[in-house]
Amino acid sequence: MEHLTKETFIKKVFDYENNKEWKFSGELPAIIDFYADWCGPCKMVAPVLEGLSKEYAGKVNIYKVDTEREQELASVFGIRSIPSILFIPKEGKPQMAMGALPKEAFVEAINTVLMAPAMSEN
Repeated sequence: MEHLTKETFIKKVFDYENNKEWKFSGELPAIIDFYADWCGPCKMVAPVLEGLSKEYAGKVNIYKVDTEREQELASVFGIRSIPSILFIPKEGKPQMAMGALPKEAFVEAINTVLMAPAMSEN
């Protein structure tokens, strides 16, 4: 699991300084955990994401953003409560979830939001 700074976020996820429209720059679908060290529910989510990062290695990238250190990133995404989890499919718009989700909810989101085949344009 990688901790993102503004610089690595712009490179690996989305260059919000140069793009107004969402354009994901990652190779794999991603989950971003917006958290803070002092946040109790964030501490409950951390081991779940740690396990999922091993379980889905090579299929989904899991990142963490410390909202205390990376306040600009938190404000760009309008983070008002933590943990906030951003699910980013390879194609399409990202989806935000708030609160400490159980593992089952992450697995379901990975399967339905991230791993679902992209809609074909027929």
